[in-house]
Amino acid sequence: MTIFLLIVAFAVILAGCELFVNGIEWFGRKFDLGEGAVGSVLAAVGTALPETVIPLIAILIHRGEAGREIGVGAILGAPFMLATLACFVCGLAVVIFSVMKKRSIHIKFNQGVMRRDLSFFLVAYATALFVGVVNIGPFRYAVAALLIVAYVIYVKRTLNAEGDLLGESRALYFHYAADSPDLRRVILQLVVALAAIIMGADLFVRELTGIAHSLGVPALVISLLLTPLATELPEKFNSVVWMWQKKDTLALGNITGAMVFQSTFPVSVGLIFTTWRLNTNGDWHGMLAAGLALVSGILLYVRLRFFKGFGVASLLFGGLLYIAFVVVTLLTI
Repeated sequence: MTIFLLIVAFAVILAGCELFVNGIEWFGRKFDLGEGAVGSVLAAVGTALPETVIPLIAILIHRGEAGREIGVGAILGAPFMLATLACFVCGLAVVIFSVMKKRSIHIKFNQGVMRRDLSFFLVAYATALFVGVVNIGPFRYAVAALLIVAYVIYVKRTLNAEGDLLGESRALYFHYAADSPDLRRVILQLVVALAAIIMGADLFVRELTGIAHSLGVPALVISLLLTPLATELPEKFNSVVWMWQKKDTLALGNITGAMVFQSTFPVSVGLIFTTWRLNTNGDWHGMLAAGLALVSGILLYVRLRFFKGFGVASLLFGGLLYIAFVVVTLLTI
């Protein structure tokens, strides 16, 4: 039954992602938004809902030490999964689609969007990790407020940035006529898509967590490895779909925009409602995951800043960082 439910959850997430990708493009066209706004803000925040809700529920409702560990692990694990595995999946999709002659191996994207996303992520996430290691007491509340303000500034800059939404959009699934769909149908499809993504991710997490608990795996490790793996599926599959359609800025912005969101709002929740001590109880797995996320982000930013772009190899490198973390974690738990 567990395997069956995992398959059902996986299918629901996939269906929700397909509806969401289709709907968010039409939403962007309705308001004449650019690629950065659609990919890095609307798509990123929308598909980030599952992994944002989970730490909130764990910290505020379940509470206790286990709730704190699951919440903090989910907060740290989301940027790690995005910066490593999600980038790898995106790069692998490009390789597979180019072999299938569906697209070129070369990635063409708006470098301004990527540089903005990665710079905001690196500063915000490094700040959060510094606070987690150095005890600054109640000043962490001020840091939480600054991170939220930083995300508001990021959104404002992204929405004001130039860059048209390139390419043609497929017909809206909730609209059967040949003409342009009205906004109400677009919004209805987005609501249904997000509901499917959240329900599918929740079912996936519960089944995976049950398996892990039966094996005696610690709560923090469960949260670092399993929770983000399920909740980051929307970003991964949305990006794969967009890579297939040769909409590289949307594909990458969906990931990097989610990295910015995950390093600000959920981190602020951890700063406010937990002690945010990341090196307590002798468990260093959370710090390792966060450190590897920063390494991946720095490498991508350096490629953009000094080499004027990055290719498939830079994205695939994230997979090596993810495998290294999994191997080290499994050998030390």
